[in-house]
Amino acid sequence: MAGKRSRKIEPTFQKSRSGDLNLRPGPRDRAAGSASAPSKPKKQSAKSKARASKPASKTSRRGKGRSGANRRKSKAKSQRRSLFARLVRRGVYWSCVLSIWAGIFAIGVVGYYAAYLPPTSEWAVPARPPNVKIVSVDGTLIANRGDTGGEAVRLEQLPPYLADAVVAIEDRRFRSHFGVDPLGLARAVYVNLTAGTLVQGGSTLTQQLAKNLFLQPDRTLKRKIQELVLALWLEAEYSKDEILEMYLNRVYLGAGAYGVDAAARRYFGKSARLVTIAEAATLAGLLKAPSRFSPARNPELAENRAHLVLAAMHEEDYITAEEAKNAIASPAAVVTRHITAAENYPADWVMDVLPHFIGALDTDVIVDTTIDLEIQRAAEDALRSALSENTAKLGVHQGAVVTLDTAGAVKAMVGGADYRQSQFNRAVYAKRQPGSAFKPFVYLAALERGMTPQTVRQDQPVTIGGWSPKNYSNKHYGPVTLTRALSLSLNTVAARLAHEVGAGNVAKTAKRLGITSDLTTNLSLSLGTSEVTPLEIASAYVPFSNGGYGVLPHIIRKIRTKDGKILYARKGDGPGRVVRRDLVGHMNLMMSETLLTGTGRQARLESGRPAGGKTGTSQNFRDAWFIGYTGNLTTAVWLGNDDNSPTQKATGGTLPAQIWRQTMDTAHTGLPVADLPGVAHAPMVAARPPARSPIRPQAVGSEGEVIRPAPGIGGGPLDLLRTLFGG
Repeated sequence: MAGKRSRKIEPTFQKSRSGDLNLRPGPRDRAAGSASAPSKPKKQSAKSKARASKPASKTSRRGKGRSGANRRKSKAKSQRRSLFARLVRRGVYWSCVLSIWAGIFAIGVVGYYAAYLPPTSEWAVPARPPNVKIVSVDGTLIANRGDTGGEAVRLEQLPPYLADAVVAIEDRRFRSHFGVDPLGLARAVYVNLTAGTLVQGGSTLTQQLAKNLFLQPDRTLKRKIQELVLALWLEAEYSKDEILEMYLNRVYLGAGAYGVDAAARRYFGKSARLVTIAEAATLAGLLKAPSRFSPARNPELAENRAHLVLAAMHEEDYITAEEAKNAIASPAAVVTRHITAAENYPADWVMDVLPHFIGALDTDVIVDTTIDLEIQRAAEDALRSALSENTAKLGVHQGAVVTLDTAGAVKAMVGGADYRQSQFNRAVYAKRQPGSAFKPFVYLAALERGMTPQTVRQDQPVTIGGWSPKNYSNKHYGPVTLTRALSLSLNTVAARLAHEVGAGNVAKTAKRLGITSDLTTNLSLSLGTSEVTPLEIASAYVPFSNGGYGVLPHIIRKIRTKDGKILYARKGDGPGRVVRRDLVGHMNLMMSETLLTGTGRQARLESGRPAGGKTGTSQNFRDAWFIGYTGNLTTAVWLGNDDNSPTQKATGGTLPAQIWRQTMDTAHTGLPVADLPGVAHAPMVAARPPARSPIRPQAVGSEGEVIRPAPGIGGGPLDLLRTLFGG
């Protein structure tokens, strides 16, 4: 054995029976195989050898193919699932990363723009602009004035469905969100993106309040972020009810109305405390676009919008289906009277003079005025009806009426034909030529220099310093008493008297009685060529009605806060006596004759109570006046055109006299009959005399009126009786 060389065993590759190389590893080639020598293979039986030597059948080959395909499909599905899972995991990961960075960026942007706000220690809700509540002499509301146009109301004072309507249409989750509504914001973004335009907003009521309270209405990212920060602050500092109350009292609802009370009064003529469900829905509908959905401008759009609000209220269970149906069946009705009503003229005048009494406003106040709404509306109705019936015929488009009592308190003031069309107060600010309505001051100046109502002057052509005044009719009556000359409004006699007493003295007399405008001191002053306002000439006539005492026209009696603190109360009676009592009696005798036999006969009161007055017509019929008085009230009426164009021969003895009579008849309802100071005589005959007398011929006075001549030297029947019996 030692001499024999060991046999080197070379690796061999066995061939299969089919002739192919058998590359399959054996048991000892496997990692898990035994390290020992392989065991002897078992002997196969003849049957097994025969089965193995037979080729595989079709069925077994098909089964093996199917199994492979299933494995491949399963593997593909597994791979797809694995890929999807990896994508999901990556998506979640990067979403978290991006969200974190977006949050950091958002916080940075919010912090950057929030830095422009004042320190939080200085944040405070600004006080609501003060309201001025203006009431009549009996406490009835005339108007609200101020920046808001309405009162501040407590939430508990309002019907619950008013606040519910606002919440239902503007911010349904108001009670649950924290000042910002993420769901509402997401919905708004989606709607706007799908619509391709700005259709819906995502601001909550709290955000809207923050914008109204603190920010400018510009649309910038800076303002929006600051709005969000301030909304969060409001939610932290105030309750939901407090936020809602502030919102309802400050939100703009169109037509200059801020807050639901101002809007309710503007559109429905009532306090917000009294609105119906339909009216509440209409007010809530204004929030989207106050001008577009205004019930005064677009009633159909406003009604459709109110229906949407009612539907939203029903969806939120704020109202029942029956209540919604009833509200739809009885829509809100707009009241426009308060927009056009003449009460707005005295309300505006109150606001003009208010600072002189209490200075700057820092709280809500109530102003008690002297206005009597019954007289106010009588004057308004008389003026409007007269203008509507005679504008075309007489070419007159504007007018003014003002009524004062014997103390100078303004009881009525109508500054124009229609407040909605023109807010200019002609009763206070329009300076116009009074024409012959200025003559009583000329005659009073003559009486103060020794003349009497029976003093005679010649009515004939006259030239003074190159000036030749003429009567309206171009006719002359020869010698006439001052009473007759005043009742017929003769220009020649008035010019003679002014020349005798001096134009300067006439001006002083007029100023003493209450005329405040500048007066030219030439003789034409006697015919009313210097301009005055209706209010000042009415106040200058008051001394004739109260016994000779001057007055200061006023409208404010008292100013107080809502809790009753008196800020101002009127004291004092005026400048005192300005006309001697005996001369007051003489003037009243002369002025009453104007209504009996002179140019003012159409002003004679139906009640027959004593009255005096004077007509006035300026050059080229540009102005027509009647100013008259009783022992209770004085009223001035002016008609004309704002552009100072001539009327179609409108005179003071026609339309103005009729307006005066209609106003004064209503104003004296229920008042006892009072004689004119210094005159004791029977009431005037109620029935007016016919236009033509079958007994005496007719004449035409300087105001264009038909005049009945009286017996004697230019005197009327009363003049003759007073002369005979010393009256």
